[in-house]
Amino acid sequence: MSRLNSFCLAALVVAIFASFAIAKDVPYVPTPTEVVEEMLEVANVKEGDVVYDLGCGDGRIVITAAKKHGATGVGVDIDPERIAESKENARAAGVTDKVKFVEGDLFEMDFSKATVLTLYLLPSVNLRLRDTILEDLKPGTRVVSHAFDMGDWEPDVTRTVEPGSRMVYYWVVPAQVAGTWDVTIKTEQGEQQAKLELQQEYQNVTGKARIGDREVELRDAKLEGSNLTFALPAAGEGQAYKYAVRIDGENMVGSAVAREGEQRVPQITGTLQESEQARTAAGRNGQRDRDKQEQREPQEVAD
Repeated sequence: MSRLNSFCLAALVVAIFASFAIAKDVPYVPTPTEVVEEMLEVANVKEGDVVYDLGCGDGRIVITAAKKHGATGVGVDIDPERIAESKENARAAGVTDKVKFVEGDLFEMDFSKATVLTLYLLPSVNLRLRDTILEDLKPGTRVVSHAFDMGDWEPDVTRTVEPGSRMVYYWVVPAQVAGTWDVTIKTEQGEQQAKLELQQEYQNVTGKARIGDREVELRDAKLEGSNLTFALPAAGEGQAYKYAVRIDGENMVGSAVAREGEQRVPQITGTLQESEQARTAAGRNGQRDRDKQEQREPQEVAD
């Protein structure tokens, strides 16, 4: 074989391996404009938000977020052609001061600064990202996915976009609340100590409270980001108070919701004494879901 032919063959091999090097976990299919609008609307994107789009394609989601909603944005894609296209589209839209595009592997990307995360990937890719989303993003971060969900992490909102009956899924990253909380309830009659035992499966919370010698079940518990609401019987009476508290790491603070004509309501503060390893205890069996999805991976693909 001549030196020239050997060189050409080597170049071909390099090119083939290079193409595999930028092989996409998710092939590129643009998100329709009407779906982009719905994703940004359901997430209530506004000025001050930082939108990260993983697998950004031609950049249309972060460009629209910047141009129409006043947000800043970062698009991530492994394909250099898509990154070049995104940058050109940002220049044409006049938003280069608000958005940037990064060529890289979305599994190695730090997107912890996002206030909104957008996805159009595949089910198995969503599941690979799920634990990172739950562990690294701040409680209250909004997550929107076109077409595919997050396994047993049920969405807070599901919408159907026409034409084409395309699905949009929306979640709010929940705070970690599972564990034992020492709580003080302050009323006009004085202070009362209690323990809350909370169990958590993503944003779904159940539990019980021990108040003195009484043990009562929490009712109507709801967790949205760092905001937890639940109902407990008031001290010494059967009527329930609904409490609204904010979780800040290992602390909670809040108050009862005033009943009609009520001027002063019980206040509640608490400290997490014993936390479950709730990324596991909260029902996040990611490997199980990944195994299921890999057996039946659909052909629809991502933005």
